[in-house]
Amino acid sequence: MVRVGIIGGGQLARMMIPAAITLGFDVRVFADSEDSSASVVKTTVGDYTNLQEVLAFAEGVDVVTFDHEHVPRHVLLGLIDGGVTLNPSPDALALTFDKSVMRQVLSHLGIPQPRWVIVRSDTFTQGAIEAVGGFPCIAKKPIGGYDGKGVRLIASESDIMDWLDEGPVLLEEKVDFVRELSQLSALNPNGDWAGWDVVQTSQVEGVCSEVFAPAPNLDPRMARDSRALARRIAEALGVIGVLAVELFETRDGRLLVNELAMRPHNSGHVYTELSVTSQFEQHLRAVAGYCLGSTEKRAMHGVMVNLFGAVSDEGAQSAYSMYPEIKIHNYQKSPRRGRKAGHIVAVGDDFSQILTECRRAAEIVGVHYYDEGHE
Repeated sequence: MVRVGIIGGGQLARMMIPAAITLGFDVRVFADSEDSSASVVKTTVGDYTNLQEVLAFAEGVDVVTFDHEHVPRHVLLGLIDGGVTLNPSPDALALTFDKSVMRQVLSHLGIPQPRWVIVRSDTFTQGAIEAVGGFPCIAKKPIGGYDGKGVRLIASESDIMDWLDEGPVLLEEKVDFVRELSQLSALNPNGDWAGWDVVQTSQVEGVCSEVFAPAPNLDPRMARDSRALARRIAEALGVIGVLAVELFETRDGRLLVNELAMRPHNSGHVYTELSVTSQFEQHLRAVAGYCLGSTEKRAMHGVMVNLFGAVSDEGAQSAYSMYPEIKIHNYQKSPRRGRKAGHIVAVGDDFSQILTECRRAAEIVGVHYYDEGHE
């Protein structure tokens, strides 16, 4: 039996569990709290920045993987030195741990991306601003930001003086884009690669709210280019497991890489129902060295709507009674401002119908984007 250790006890780890059961894998979770979303399986509670605690967790597993990108590099390298197999590798994960490293490596590979520059309190000059196309531009904390946190639209230096006091800041051009896309794929240690159809993501205040699969009315050339970009990045960096490449479709017909995630990703939840192989099963297959599964669609279209706040049993029952074809995923997380509590997926051959069903089901469940659940 393959034994997989997952560092991180969030909803991504939780959703790997059913896939692991199907594959016959033994899954163990290293979480930072007793009530983690993934605590339905054997869970070790500890500090993922403490090498000795993580090494103790890794004893007796065949491979360690992740449901977040916040594990420090010294811990990752310490695991490698301890003989632990990590997928993805520390070198690959360095790009998602620190966005400035990601920009530098993608530039070295010649991957199209927004103009960018790293600034510090003593290098925030007019030249730096001009390098990213001037104000307004996007400022990002290189480490620790996600779901719109650690990202600001700035119009002057004063907008990020507090960040500059803390350390380097990544500045990026404000891209004139038509929409945001996400290309998911997976690579296994044998070099086998498989990609899903590129999806369109809809953001509200920097957080994904809806996903449409495949991206509606996308030029076939762009669909091919997005897959080629994902494959090129995965193979060049040796990203074993699922890779999500978040993209801007620009008004002048280009694709620019916005962010990377080297794990299952919110934009891929729709493929749990839409694809022959979910991203969670594919990730486990890949990190364990198994052959990859089919990414063929089971229907023409899929829609995913994120839920924020709290998912009530009564609301879910009412939504199911109205729309029995939908699937509601409840992360069993305690409510917190801005926290994803679950998602709803519908698949079918009529895009307008399933989009309406998902949105109405979300209203019935009672979790609305602008409720107290988001700031």
